[in-house]
Amino acid sequence: MDTASYDAAVEGLKKLLSEKGGELQAVAAAKIEQITAELKAETNGKVGFDAAERLKTGFITFKQEKYLKNPELFGELSKGQSPKYMIVACCDSRVCPSHVLDIQPGEAFVVRNIANMIPPFDKTKQTGFGAAIEYAVLHLKVENIVVIGHSCCGGIKGLMGCTHDGDHTTDFIETWVKLGLPAKAKVIAESANCSPEEQIKLLEKEAVNTSLANALTYPFVRAGLLNKTLALKGGYYDFVNGSFELWKLDVTQTPSFSL
Repeated sequence: MDTASYDAAVEGLKKLLSEKGGELQAVAAAKIEQITAELKAETNGKVGFDAAERLKTGFITFKQEKYLKNPELFGELSKGQSPKYMIVACCDSRVCPSHVLDIQPGEAFVVRNIANMIPPFDKTKQTGFGAAIEYAVLHLKVENIVVIGHSCCGGIKGLMGCTHDGDHTTDFIETWVKLGLPAKAKVIAESANCSPEEQIKLLEKEAVNTSLANALTYPFVRAGLLNKTLALKGGYYDFVNGSFELWKLDVTQTPSFSL
């Protein structure tokens, strides 16, 4: 960019801020700080990643684009929450349910763990998840529990490779994903002629059904189903092909759809 173009750009920015300063100043300041940091890094011979700065600019964007533009929504949320869904999703950074399903603040109570597992009811084990599902069903009164699996799941791949001899190479991961062993046994029995890749994809979906079955071991979940105040659903997000499947507890699947 030559000097004339640079000067024109600066003047254009000044004019825009003078006209809509109140709306844009915070965003502009964050962008300028970001550009400054990048230029400094380039001067030192490399472009660095500032983790703290990324979070700061992310919050500024959120505040400007969502928080300040939706005062009624966030005003109501300050008084409490009444989500319709409890969503159990994987920790994988590529499958954030808020983005995938365009979920807005207050719509869903989200629990994320490796391979989107629901452990069976047990008052002495997995109490972190037990507390989450108990709070969602008994206190928040969610109407739907949705377990969402996904393509290329590292946890499910690890489950397929787990041995049964108790010889673990990790402190926590293998013990956790073995919650899906019933799903693994079913997939291997029913798809022995499939390739390993096909079996893993089948397991990504069948593990969702195992988690839905485990949800039924919680007395308050069964009560909600009997009273028809609660529904259980399974989902599968294929981010390779851009599709999403949704099915009920009885595994009556709806066709996948993509855009």
